Amino acid sequence: MSTNPKVKRFRIRRGDDAAPQADTPAPDTNAAPDEIDAQINAISNEGLSARQLRMARRVAQKHGLTFTSEFDAIRQLRAAGIDPFQQKSVLELVMPDGHKNAGQEGQIQLPQKVSGRNTQVDAQSGLKMNPTHAAEIRQIQLDIARRRRRKIVLLFTRLAFFVFLPTFMMGWYFYTLATPMYATKSEIVIQQAQSASAAPGGLSTLFQGTSMATQQDSIAVQSYLASREAMLRLDADHGFKAHYTDSRIDSIQRLAADATNEETFKLYSDHVRISYDPTEGIIKMEVIAADPETSFIFSTALIAYAEEQVDQLTGRLRTDQMKGALQSYEDAEIRRAEALATWLNLQETMQQIDAGSESGARMGQINALESERQQLSLVLQSRLNVERPSQIQVQALRDQIANIDALIAELRQELTGSDGDGASLAARNTELRVAEENYNFQTAMVQQALTQMETARIEANRQVRYLSQSVNPVIPDQAAYPRAFENTLLSLLIFSGIYLLISITVSILREQVSS
Repeated sequence: MSTNPKVKRFRIRRGDDAAPQADTPAPDTNAAPDEIDAQINAISNEGLSARQLRMARRVAQKHGLTFTSEFDAIRQLRAAGIDPFQQKSVLELVMPDGHKNAGQEGQIQLPQKVSGRNTQVDAQSGLKMNPTHAAEIRQIQLDIARRRRRKIVLLFTRLAFFVFLPTFMMGWYFYTLATPMYATKSEIVIQQAQSASAAPGGLSTLFQGTSMATQQDSIAVQSYLASREAMLRLDADHGFKAHYTDSRIDSIQRLAADATNEETFKLYSDHVRISYDPTEGIIKMEVIAADPETSFIFSTALIAYAEEQVDQLTGRLRTDQMKGALQSYEDAEIRRAEALATWLNLQETMQQIDAGSESGARMGQINALESERQQLSLVLQSRLNVERPSQIQVQALRDQIANIDALIAELRQELTGSDGDGASLAARNTELRVAEENYNFQTAMVQQALTQMETARIEANRQVRYLSQSVNPVIPDQAAYPRAFENTLLSLLIFSGIYLLISITVSILREQVSS
């Protein structure tokens, strides 16, 4: 029967494989093999779980038993009077071997409770310290404490000089010296006229009613209000520079009397704050001044400037559209008047109102004469068919036919040939017809120009932008600036950050130099 390898490894790890422990039970060697097999079979029939078998194996290994299987281990443990499934046996698996006699041997086994008397060192067995060494150690400790106190004092001195003192000065300025400033807030929005002619659901109505339709105009107005042009206009109209050069304002916020436009614009940018919200299309404006009435006046003036700027943005486009359409209409009216004058002049010159009526009358005369000629020809033929026609009647008929032919030739000559003025009736009719058609064409052009002018007027009205005040300016009754507590706290954070950055930089440079 060979020893279990797990037991052997356990003994090597503990370092006590030389001899079995004092409380290890002796193996049962007197039992007969048949009896051992019967006991093992009886134990296997008990229906033990795998966890209980592993527990029995560990308990048997703990007591140094040699076994062939888990059932044999249970048999040997029971023969030695040990219950492998008892709670006490399980706890012994995690306790050190020397725990039982730790108090007897005087050794400390963690986590064993240590009594206070064991921590005392015997004066005779302890090391005796040299008095000189003790004095040196005490001096070193005093030096370390003194350097530590000096560094702490220097640290607080630097903090007081670079952080606390500037912060105190800034707080003193904000609470005592700073001139109260009043702020007037307002909000404006630019709207576009709705087109009544646009088809619902078309691309032209895709962005109508949203901030995207007037975003470009809103940004242009914002840029104008924040420009030097608006500052110069506000200064010329309401004395912006003179207000901030007043001696009532403290010297830090006051503008110099001989300040340039650039310095004035810098102060203008700080005291006239304009922002644009692209999601809602709202322009927010805050005007800061030394008294509430002046702040209200500045805010109202800037809103008026913005409204003029909105009209100017689309005024040129609307003017160009209407100007082109109106010019086209006026030119068409002039051409129609000229065509009418030419037609009337031809009618007066030719003494003919309608080109077709005169030609129709002449053609009617020719047709009538031709019909009469045919009748006379028939009568003449009937006279010639008799045996003895009357020569007088025949000659008379022939003379009438000849006269009718001459009259027809004369009428045809008037239609196609030249008259006494050198122009034929057909030519005069053509001139009249051309003049009439030209007049009709110019009349159609006038109607088309009138339609275009009406369309341009509708389009120009659609291009109109309106400036609406969603929040009207109101005269403030309490100063909004300076915000003493917030500004003092912000100063503390700024000075602390600067000191921290300088300290880190100096430390890094010192380390680099020393290395």
